[in-house]
Amino acid sequence: VQLQASGGGLVQAGGSLRLSCAASGRTFNSYTVGWFRQAPGKERESVADITWSNVRTYYTDSVKGRFTISRDNAKNTAYLQMNSLKPEDTAVYYCAAQRLGEGVYGYWGQGTQVTVSS
Repeated sequence: VQLQASGGGLVQAGGSLRLSCAASGRTFNSYTVGWFRQAPGKERESVADITWSNVRTYYTDSVKGRFTISRDNAKNTAYLQMNSLKPEDTAVYYCAAQRLGEGVYGYWGQGTQVTVSS
């Protein structure tokens, strides 16, 4: 499966952005989708993920209550709605997919830059 992330940009603190992750090549609905981010000088961290069936979602503590992950399997697209953005959310955001049963994220999209100004 090929992934294409988009939707990043420059926003003021307190603002919102919605990232999209469009999948192509294979049926998307059997993959867990995750969003990750990497800030300059920092390790990549997991931000959120959602199972293929939309049953379970995960959020890292720093984004709980502000970010919402969702997916539309009919459109082969996953989303990350980011509200109340903070300067510390500035990073390159990546989407990734994990095929059911594999246990690792084997498919990655290119990053999209999110910059939050104070």
